[in-house]
Amino acid sequence: MPPMAMDVQSNEANAPGLKGRLSVLAEPDFRRFFIGYATSLLGSSMAPVAVAFAVLGSGGGGTELGWVMAARILPIVLVLLAGGVVADRLGSRRVMLTADLLRCLTQTVFAAVLMAGHPPLWAMVALVGVWGIGEGFFLPALGALVPELVRNRRGLADANTLLGLARSVSTVAGPAAAGIITAARGPAAVLFVDAATYAIGAVALFRLSVPLTAPARAAEDRPRSMPADLREGWSQFRSRTWLWATTVHMGLFNLLVWAPFLVLGPLTAQQRLGGARAWGLVMAVYGTGAVLGGLAVLGRRPRRPLLVAVIASLGWALPSASLAAGLPLLWTAFAALLAGVGGAVVDTLYTTTTQQNVPSEVLARVSSFGALGAFVLGPVGLAAAGPVAARTGTSSVLAFGALWQLAAAAAVLTVPAVRRMSTRAAGRRPVPR
Repeated sequence: MPPMAMDVQSNEANAPGLKGRLSVLAEPDFRRFFIGYATSLLGSSMAPVAVAFAVLGSGGGGTELGWVMAARILPIVLVLLAGGVVADRLGSRRVMLTADLLRCLTQTVFAAVLMAGHPPLWAMVALVGVWGIGEGFFLPALGALVPELVRNRRGLADANTLLGLARSVSTVAGPAAAGIITAARGPAAVLFVDAATYAIGAVALFRLSVPLTAPARAAEDRPRSMPADLREGWSQFRSRTWLWATTVHMGLFNLLVWAPFLVLGPLTAQQRLGGARAWGLVMAVYGTGAVLGGLAVLGRRPRRPLLVAVIASLGWALPSASLAAGLPLLWTAFAALLAGVGGAVVDTLYTTTTQQNVPSEVLARVSSFGALGAFVLGPVGLAAAGPVAARTGTSSVLAFGALWQLAAAAAVLTVPAVRRMSTRAAGRRPVPR
C-alpha cells in the first residue's frame, strides 16, 4: 500500500536528501527536546513489561493485572481535557516539565516499593494511577509545544515524523530491553531505568529557550474559569469539520478494529499460529512498519495531507482481515507491516495538519479533545471484544472490524473538508474550515 506516492508536490524541496530531511535537528531547541523525549519514550515502553511481571510476581493473576492496567489508562482519559486547559493557561513547557518530574518520582517510588518486598495490589494501582495522571497532562501539552520548537514552518512535518519514529522505535526496542533486564535484575530495575529516562526528559525541557509560561492574554480575552476555557476549546474543535470527522473515525477505529485485534489477536495466535512467539513477531513487524512509514514520509509534504492520511488508514484493516480469513503467520505479519506503515503516515499528517491550522493559544485544548475522542472508547472495546467473540465467533468480530475500517475510511473521504484540506505554506491565508 503506497499512499505516499500519490498527490505529492513535485518541487525540489519536497523530496530532499537525508541531510535535508533531518535539517530540523539543526534547530537547537528541537534537537534538545527530541533527545530527551526519545529517551523517556524508551523508558515508558519498558515500564509496562516490568509492571506486568511485578503484579504476577506479587501473586496476582489476570484479574489483578487488568486492574493495574486500567488504573493507568483511566486517569489519562479523565485528565486529558484538564491537561489541555492547564497547558494553554500556564504554558506547555511548564506542564510537560512538571509531568516528567511527577512520573520520575512515581517510578522511583514504585521501584523502591518493589525492592522492599511484594507490595499490595492497592499500592500498585495507586502508583500506576499517578503515572497515568502525568501522562494525561503531558500529551495535550506535547502537541502545543512542538510548533514552538520549530522556527521553519516547513520543518514541522519533519519534526512530527521524527517524533513518530522515536515512538515506533521505542515500541520495538523497549519491551525487548525490559524483558532482558527483568529476567536479569527484576522489574524494580526496569522502573529505576524508566525514572532515569524521565529525569533526562525533564532536563531537556528545562534547557529549552522557549518561554516557560504561556503568552499573556488581554484581560478581556482571558476566560475566568476552567469550564469557560473548555467551552472555548470545544468551540474551536467542533467548528472544524475535518478535525471532528477524523477524530470520530479514529475513535470508532479504536473501538471496533484495534481493541478487538489486540484482544483476539493473541488468542488466535495461541490457537493456530504458534503462540506467544508468533504474536510477538506480528507486533514487532508492526513496529518495524511504523519505522519504515516514518522514514517514507520524512521530508515529504502531500498537497492533500488528510486525503493521503485517510487512504493510509485503510492499511489498519489488513491484520484483522488476515486473522479472520485464517491466513498463515507470514501473511498476517506482512499485513501488520503494511498497517504499521499506514499508522506512521496517519500520525504524522494528522498531527501536522492540526498544528498548522489551529491557533496556538487554543492548540493544547483542541489537541486534548482530539485525543479524548480518539481513545475514550478504546477501553470499552478491550472489555467487550472477548464476550462478543464468545457469542459470535472470533473470526466474525475481526472480519467486522476489517470491513468497518474500509467503510469508515470511504465515508470520511466523502467529507469535502477532509478531501480539500491542503498543505499550508508560509504566508498563505488559513484553510477554510
